[in-house]
Amino acid sequence: MRPEQQRTAEGILFTDQYQLSMAQLYFRAGLHEQPAQFDHYFRRYPDYGLHAAGYCISAGLEWLLDWMRSVHFREEDLAYLRAQRTRSGTQLFADDFLDYLRRHGNFAAISLSAIPEGRVVHPGMPLSVVHGPLAMAQILETPLLNQLNYQTLIATKAARIREVSRASMVLEFGLRRGQDRGANAGTRAALIGGADFTSNVGLSSTLGLPPKGTHAHSLVQVYLALGYSELDAFRAYAEVYPDDCILLVDTVDTLESGVPNAIRVFEELQAKGHKPLGIRLDSGDLAYLAIQAALLLDRAGFRDVAIVLSSDLDELVIWQIQTQIAGEAARYGADGDAVIRRLVYGVGTRLVTSHGEGALGGVYKLVAMHNGAGWQPAIKVADSPAKITTPGRKQVWRIYDQRGLATADLVCLDDEDPTRMERIVLRHPSDASLFRVLERSAITAIEPLLVDVLDAGRLVYELPTLEAMRERRRSDVERLDPGVRRIVNPHVYHVSLSQRLWDLKQALLASLTVDG
Repeated sequence: MRPEQQRTAEGILFTDQYQLSMAQLYFRAGLHEQPAQFDHYFRRYPDYGLHAAGYCISAGLEWLLDWMRSVHFREEDLAYLRAQRTRSGTQLFADDFLDYLRRHGNFAAISLSAIPEGRVVHPGMPLSVVHGPLAMAQILETPLLNQLNYQTLIATKAARIREVSRASMVLEFGLRRGQDRGANAGTRAALIGGADFTSNVGLSSTLGLPPKGTHAHSLVQVYLALGYSELDAFRAYAEVYPDDCILLVDTVDTLESGVPNAIRVFEELQAKGHKPLGIRLDSGDLAYLAIQAALLLDRAGFRDVAIVLSSDLDELVIWQIQTQIAGEAARYGADGDAVIRRLVYGVGTRLVTSHGEGALGGVYKLVAMHNGAGWQPAIKVADSPAKITTPGRKQVWRIYDQRGLATADLVCLDDEDPTRMERIVLRHPSDASLFRVLERSAITAIEPLLVDVLDAGRLVYELPTLEAMRERRRSDVERLDPGVRRIVNPHVYHVSLSQRLWDLKQALLASLTVDG
């Protein structure tokens, strides 16, 4: 794609056709400048087939903000829209509408509140809330969903991998398998969600991290093809990178050749005053090979050398590897816990593609319109109760129980303050029979989650550093109930409506039913 084509494809036309069609309809009806509110949320956790998430990690906000503040309708964009024709041959987008886009086709009038990146989030709660002129708020739908849904999906996968890896290092290796340049977004989200480092050099540079990696199988193959040995290849690598030496040991024979040759090179490095870092296993029974490699390294005196595992890892595979090591290590005279502690996980394809669940079902729904006198709630009715929207202008509050753990997220109307309530009623979003009451004495803390980010296009939010987002994720995950954190069959976390919001929702549903 040529640079000018990329500017067009990734500029303000990075939206769906029907968003522009609706914007012109609103313009024609005189509604285009009417203030509107849209909520972005997702309806269910990622389900990976054999296992499912019990929480998600918010990500993608900073990149969305950067995009929103940099794009507008350019003359090239307007010319393309002007050239579109209806089936009868007339101009699809009229000149007066295009002139409106020329003057007002940007996001300078949009206000945005959002749950900060790195925070734990759940289905049914607004992750971001858009206020602004109806036409431009409508055009924003597609790019907002594209950027927030994907990064939240990948950050969630990374958090689950982080959870099972215990204290071990997690390396993100997904660039070669990601969805084109979208892999950059995946890398960033993975680093927010739990990966310590990445092999992605460009993203590492922008985030101030050192990129990580080992050598390729082709290094050993080259030396073998030229009449040399695996040992020669290892020595060549160690000579160039004596202080960063991690050797890939499975090109020939992992236990008979690779690990013994790596040990010889490590001994030579050590004799020269260098400290070897580790070996990498990329094929075979990784649990068994990790045990046997650990025994060989220990006998040679390299107890602190890391063992990097790769090859289609995800949270379930890592969990299975650890379970196998814990059960089998003693049979071979190894300490299973010690083996697990020295493991480093290189996670690629299954992380950057969110293997098992390729998309987060985030949606963007109108919840309120301003009629000149005040905000009026809006609702969408559906046959499925889960698809009925929650109307009105809202805030989300996180409630912590006597253990200091998050026990529920409460969606309230924006003029409600549960910190002032002695008794809090939590209503199920769609089932009238499900509710509970929390006494204030059973609550240790209540905090609002949505923060103001943009005020009429002006940034009013200090963008956090990567480490701040990671710390926020660590803190939120630690304050989840252990059952919610389970990798398989997690306990259900409750997102509830306040009594007033529940009443508003039911009243709107009843009015729609009565009106037919």
